[in-house]
Amino acid sequence: MEETAAAAAVPVAQRSSRKGRSIRLESLGGSSEDAPRIAAGIPEFDRVTGGGFVRGSVLLLGGDPGIGKSTLLIEVAAKLAMNGSRVIYVSGEEAIGQVRMRAERLKLSQAPVELAAETNIEDIISTLSSGEPPALVVIDSIQTMWTETVDSAPGTVTQVRGAAQALLRFAKKSGTAVVLVGHVTKDGQIAGPRVVEHMVDAVLSFEGEGSQQFRILRGLKNRFGPTDEIGVFEMTGSGLSEVQNPSALFLSDRDLGSPGTAVFAGMEGTRPLLVEIQALVAPTALGTPRRAVVGADSSRLSMILAVLEARCGVRLSGHDVYLNVAGGLRIVEPAADLAIAAALVSSLSGAALPQDAVYFGEVSLTGAVRAVPQTPARLKEAVKLGFTRAMLPEGGRGDHVEAVSLAPIAALDRLVADIAASSKRGLRAAAGRDSE
Repeated sequence: MEETAAAAAVPVAQRSSRKGRSIRLESLGGSSEDAPRIAAGIPEFDRVTGGGFVRGSVLLLGGDPGIGKSTLLIEVAAKLAMNGSRVIYVSGEEAIGQVRMRAERLKLSQAPVELAAETNIEDIISTLSSGEPPALVVIDSIQTMWTETVDSAPGTVTQVRGAAQALLRFAKKSGTAVVLVGHVTKDGQIAGPRVVEHMVDAVLSFEGEGSQQFRILRGLKNRFGPTDEIGVFEMTGSGLSEVQNPSALFLSDRDLGSPGTAVFAGMEGTRPLLVEIQALVAPTALGTPRRAVVGADSSRLSMILAVLEARCGVRLSGHDVYLNVAGGLRIVEPAADLAIAAALVSSLSGAALPQDAVYFGEVSLTGAVRAVPQTPARLKEAVKLGFTRAMLPEGGRGDHVEAVSLAPIAALDRLVADIAASSKRGLRAAAGRDSE
């Protein structure tokens, strides 16, 4: 134990203060130029970022451990470096030899990327400030960095905030684009203080199931471009490869003619995407039926089940319900309500849905099917993959596209009646209801 004398507090009246200066105020009108960008050269990555890296911007990339964040960033760094830009990759978790081994596996060892294994922010910024300012700096990861201005262990809230603030100041001053890799918590949120997400210019999430080869790069925040854009990649033995036609890939292993499957025509940002929704409704002997959801919102499923029972007379209270979005994609769009309801009723009745039909529409609590935006883009994507029918809201009747037969649905009970009419056993027998 050592005694330390505390510094004497300075009275507020004696503290030095300067008089503020007037700042110039501008009007809303006037000319503005687009932010200068550096294209990464990977179309799927550039789509999500809005056209590439903006000079002086800071981007935060989060994802589960082992999902491929470092692999993606090494490919981006190598692509930029081979195009003549100076790129620096700073690893705080792996040694230089480990990074080189990954580059050799990806066949990118010849790319002129400058490597460093360091965690001290002051040393990193001093190195970056010497010589020509780099076009891109990758920090892997921000949770391993520490600054001497904060007296706490690396990875703590104050250290992460202090390190991110120092890198942000360097990016704005030098014009270098900085990418920060962030760990995530069990529920998928980026670990550390949420203020870091507010500080950076863009937040990207790298998603995917460990058992699936598909990876989804999703934009959660972007000050210089659109949000909710996605890029689709496939994890192979030689690294990540872009998927040019995600809809065809998600539907490639589709089980035709099976009850409980419906094709949803969705939108991810500006990209139309077709994906298969699978449902399984099975009788249960438990007092509380199970509700398991993979790739969709569990609260949304509960709402659709309540509407089916209250507005359409389909009783599912004695059945377990399992819902899955094929391919590892996560859907957050309300337009998937109609496809989810169709898959549920199809599984309960045992009636297979038409193989050449797509479904999209938002279901309200009254049982009405509400219109959704960008109907023509959804229909054109369906035509491209050979679908000839579309079950859509009544409001989309005027958005006609050639080679597609439209079946407008005003209320959910109409869809339930159509599926029940094609079932051999009917919904009453399937649900085990007593005759009324």
